[in-house]
Amino acid sequence: QKNIESLKKMTGVAVFAALAYLSMIVLRIPDIGGFLTMDLKDVIITISAMFFGPLSAVIISVVVPFFEFFTISGTGVYGLIMNILSSLTFSLTASLIYKYKKTIGGAIIGLLSAVFSVTAVMMIANLVITPYYMNMPTSAVAALIPKLLLPFNLTKALFNAAVTLILYKPLTAAMIKTDFFCRKLSNVN
Repeated sequence: QKNIESLKKMTGVAVFAALAYLSMIVLRIPDIGGFLTMDLKDVIITISAMFFGPLSAVIISVVVPFFEFFTISGTGVYGLIMNILSSLTFSLTASLIYKYKKTIGGAIIGLLSAVFSVTAVMMIANLVITPYYMNMPTSAVAALIPKLLLPFNLTKALFNAAVTLILYKPLTAAMIKTDFFCRKLSNVN
């Protein structure tokens, strides 16, 4: 029984990783401001992490950007690092808070914390990494923060939080109803 539950959990995480990658290809708006990309992979990663636990956030947040790096990314190693940081910060923050407070209030607090965390982390990462990627001084990147980087990261995070909040309960209820994922595996109440 325990092996079957472990296999179901690994399969579920793999399915969510595949869905995150697929969503990134199909529902992607590239080249915002010349190098930023809007996608929904963080929604899928966060739903997986809220259902299966924070470890799935870590796994998918690393695996999917690597597949992106080798298939469709035009931003190289810098983009890979930024994608891992962004997805990991957002999904891990939300799922860790939700893990200890499994209510709608816990989900909202987790997602709002994720919005602020990922926005702050990406501002710092942009100041450190983007000068190398764009081959420009840090001061030039700092000038992009108020007019491009901050609005983009905040908008993307808020959008991902809203979509996660809308989709989480219906998706997890459907997954439990199919009996492929038993309630014991999930973090759902």
